[in-house]
Amino acid sequence: MGKEWGSEPLGSFYTTGKVRNRREWRGLKDTFYDYTRWLHIMGILSKFIVKPRNIKAFFRYRWMANYLAAPMMVDRHTQGLRGPQLRIAHTEFDLVMADVAKLLDNLFKADRRIGNDKKLSDKVVLMDENEMTAVMMGFPTLKGLSRETPAVYVSVLLNQYGACHYIDVAQEYGLPGDVCPMPEAEAGVSIDDDFPILGACAVQCNTTCDGSLMGNSVISKRLELEDGVPCFQLAAPLRHQEEDVQEYAAQEIRNCIKFIEEQTGEKWDWDAYFTCAGRVNESTRHRLEWLEMNKTDYPQVFGSNLALYTETNYMAICGKDPDFLEADRRITALAEKAYKAKHKVLPEYRHRAIVWGVQSHFYFDFLIWLQNCWGILPLTDMLSMVSTRVLSEDDKEQAIYDMAWLTENMIMRNRTHGGYRVLLDELWEFCEEFRADTVILWEHMSCKALTGMHGQFEEKAREKGIHLIWVTHDLFDPRVISRQAIRDQVNRYMRTVFREEPLDPSLEILTDEQSW
Repeated sequence: MGKEWGSEPLGSFYTTGKVRNRREWRGLKDTFYDYTRWLHIMGILSKFIVKPRNIKAFFRYRWMANYLAAPMMVDRHTQGLRGPQLRIAHTEFDLVMADVAKLLDNLFKADRRIGNDKKLSDKVVLMDENEMTAVMMGFPTLKGLSRETPAVYVSVLLNQYGACHYIDVAQEYGLPGDVCPMPEAEAGVSIDDDFPILGACAVQCNTTCDGSLMGNSVISKRLELEDGVPCFQLAAPLRHQEEDVQEYAAQEIRNCIKFIEEQTGEKWDWDAYFTCAGRVNESTRHRLEWLEMNKTDYPQVFGSNLALYTETNYMAICGKDPDFLEADRRITALAEKAYKAKHKVLPEYRHRAIVWGVQSHFYFDFLIWLQNCWGILPLTDMLSMVSTRVLSEDDKEQAIYDMAWLTENMIMRNRTHGGYRVLLDELWEFCEEFRADTVILWEHMSCKALTGMHGQFEEKAREKGIHLIWVTHDLFDPRVISRQAIRDQVNRYMRTVFREEPLDPSLEILTDEQSW
């Protein structure tokens, strides 16, 4: 054991069970720091579970058991990290963990089955997991909460089998089995009556695909007919790059704001909105700086450190929580210091990669596996290449169009919709900007938007001289394609095409079939 990367095989920590056999030794300083952050996460979980209503919720909702794996999830995403990258990761994950705990606490406090706090419930607007929360930036006295995020999205990040029960429930009910398992699982939770019941109203969005529309229809019917929660369907245009749809998109935002005002009795606050817009703009500037560093020989914020945090900060937070802006500043300070010192995460960088397509949620730590096993640097990913448009901080009319633009350009939707250019052409432009020689292209087998362009990706990759590694998966369902089957697709390419040996051979084949 030693403090340097590679001093012990990372694959040796894996067992055939749910957890690893021990924690990683990173040298005294980094191991002590990592342990203090583990204690911090345990503290977040302890403060959450000591409340009687949260204990009650733990035994009421099946998906809550997945949160036992929270510390393990952070360990998976920090494998092999040391120095500034380890601190960047914990800055992000500590905050995301605290934010999810706060979300759960609010849900259960207002839940008619658990806390039954009607005063809080009347201030809650339920938000679709797959939509930007921009329409809540001007309602500082309301809480925009998502039930799907903790029940489905986060659950699968914690436990690879976290959504399987609900996928099966939806299919037993008659929903088709070849649609995206994310909206299918969300519909399954609703069918299984496993969502908290709360809220003055709900806002759903037509993102990201037909599968999402199907899931929303199931969820909204239960909300409206059984729970008495009125729903607004925010229909954002699919051709979001076209100017002729922007007025319609803006009117949808106006209608949504009016709906929330009518259902809650609260009025839109422009001062609160512009404060949030200022935070969004600063967060965007930080993200752009991280991406600029990643175009150099010394990238600092990439892989899991970029992907998961961007999803949370850009879409769910959207400037409403100043803690995330403080985290952005700390991350930038760490990254700038490491960049000036020409810090490298690994002793050898073999390939610079763009990760494209819809990522597997049950194996999100695949990104850190790429760098640790094969020396492939995932410089950025499709879900992190979101809007960088500067929002107006003083023009009310322009602000409506800004919110419409954000809603149209939520994560994933901004690439899977909008035409040929945003999905295909811009990928090769990013390859040139980031000097990438490889594209890791996730092929989500239930996503029709990407699967239909398989041949065009192949043709362009050959034309550009870019190595294209296809990685097939089924997003939320590891029973279809396992984590090892995902790794094998990369392993085969690296050995047969690149003719390379792994940096850490112990990671090539892992016994994580039953692992969280």
